[in-house]
Amino acid sequence: MVARLAVSSAIANALALTAIFWPAGTFAYWQGWLLLGVGGVCGGVTILYLAKSDPELLERRLRGPMQEARGAQRVIASAMYLCLMLSVVLSALDHRFGWTGNVPWIVLVGNLLVVAGMYLYVLVYRENRFAAATVEIAEGQRVIATGPYAIVRHPLYVALTTVAIGVPLALGSYWGLAFVIPLIALIVLRLLDEETFLAQNLRGYAEYQARTRWRLIPGMF
Repeated sequence: MVARLAVSSAIANALALTAIFWPAGTFAYWQGWLLLGVGGVCGGVTILYLAKSDPELLERRLRGPMQEARGAQRVIASAMYLCLMLSVVLSALDHRFGWTGNVPWIVLVGNLLVVAGMYLYVLVYRENRFAAATVEIAEGQRVIATGPYAIVRHPLYVALTTVAIGVPLALGSYWGLAFVIPLIALIVLRLLDEETFLAQNLRGYAEYQARTRWRLIPGMF
């Protein structure tokens, strides 16, 4: 797993550097470097936490969209990754051409959202060792209804949405938020399909749905 983790980290870092600085047309992009630093620290702490507390969950989190068992989920997950990447690229282009302008406070807000989203990921991992990156039923899996799962049924997607909103803002861009809208639509499609799958295949999930009303946002959805 160490080798796989190293390869995954190298690929992710290369993609992030390319997506941020190539469209920006410069390495003199402090917002990009700050985001990489914040994301790197948060991601590193999360990986160390999982490596120490639950290596099996870390292994499951390393799976990509092509390891989804069903074609529909492979398409949805791939499209979600694409939206995230395009959000970064558009934000970097925004920096290059100055569409948003210099608004330092949104950079602070964006990085705080990234940190908050990453912290929520850790809370979810601590509560649910079955939180795989793919829609599946693991051996011995049970319904988790405590911690963040007592508030909403899909706290992982809340964490993803929080980070996705934070990233373009951290890069100093309002325009990058344009791809967050289709990303949220894809998240909704993914979780609706996931809920159908879990209700059919995971004992007690239908009862959990009845007890925990909200999927993502209490009082709304």
